[in-house]
Amino acid sequence: MDSNPEQKFADFSGSWKIISSENFEDLLKALGVNVFLRKIAVAAASRPAVEITQKGEALSIQTSTSVRTTHVSFTVGESFNESTVDGRPCTSFPKWETESKISCEQTLQKGEGPETSWTRELTNDGQMILTMRAGDVVCTRVYERE
Repeated sequence: MDSNPEQKFADFSGSWKIISSENFEDLLKALGVNVFLRKIAVAAASRPAVEITQKGEALSIQTSTSVRTTHVSFTVGESFNESTVDGRPCTSFPKWETESKISCEQTLQKGEGPETSWTRELTNDGQMILTMRAGDVVCTRVYERE
């Protein structure tokens, strides 16, 4: 989808709480995270606090769990550096797939591993669906605004 200054994109701003999660542990397993760290990560990520601020196509996303807080800021259509779910540095390229869905391909900066990507989509009923992919494994996490 081409960027157009007249285009109105969905507003992801707000505080989000998770209401469902599928295949998160399988995703970590596909990334090669050991069983001990997977258990910690799954427990910590069961109730993340997600804060998103958005100004036009610039987004800032902070995700806090009992174990760690991650923060990424990016502009849709511009590549940026972040880390994969398992902490490996990557270059990400977010783009609008629709006016309410951002898709992002991740390229590892070094080393080997499965291809990874994520999407964030706002649904008509106000939920945000975060989909993370590692190789053939897909994790779907659904959030609602607090």
